[in-house]
Amino acid sequence: MSRLSLIVLLLAPCLVWAGSTPPVVEIHMPSPCLACIEWGAHLADNGFKVVYKESADMAAVKRRLKVPQDMESVHTATVAGYFVEGHVPAEDIHELLREKPKARGIAVPGLPRGAPGREFSNPTCETACTMLDPTTGERRVQHELYETFLILPDGSTKRWARH
Repeated sequence: MSRLSLIVLLLAPCLVWAGSTPPVVEIHMPSPCLACIEWGAHLADNGFKVVYKESADMAAVKRRLKVPQDMESVHTATVAGYFVEGHVPAEDIHELLREKPKARGIAVPGLPRGAPGREFSNPTCETACTMLDPTTGERRVQHELYETFLILPDGSTKRWARH
C-alpha cells in the first residue's frame, strides 16, 4: 500500500457527504504532497467528493487542461468540466459551479500562505512542508493576501475572488 493510499484511507471519514450526489473533484498531484491532501480534506469538509490521482508528470496534466503557466501551482484538479489550479477555497469552487461561467477553470497561482491546505505551511518548501513554531514545536498559521482568478476560454484571466 502506498503512502498516499494509507493517508486517503485514514481520511476516508472526511470524504463522506450527507447530501445527494456531491460534486466530484479529481485532484492530480505529485507524491507525496501533504498540502495537496490537506486541500482535498478542506474540499471534503465543504461538500465535495474527493478523488486523489498521483501523477509523475504534473506538467503534462497542466498542458492537457490548458492551465496558463503564470497561473500554475503544485496540484491541478478537475470538477464539472473545469480545472481548479492550486489552493482554491471551496467557496470559490461552489460559486463557479453555481454561476457556470464560460471558462476553462479557476486558479490560485503559486503557494500563498493561508490558502486552504497552506494554513500551516513553510513558504520556502516547494511541496508546502508544515511550518512548526521553532520555540514550541506547535503548528502556527501563516497568512498572506491572495486572489483566485477565472481563466477564460481564450486563456485571459480576471479576478474571481480576493482572500
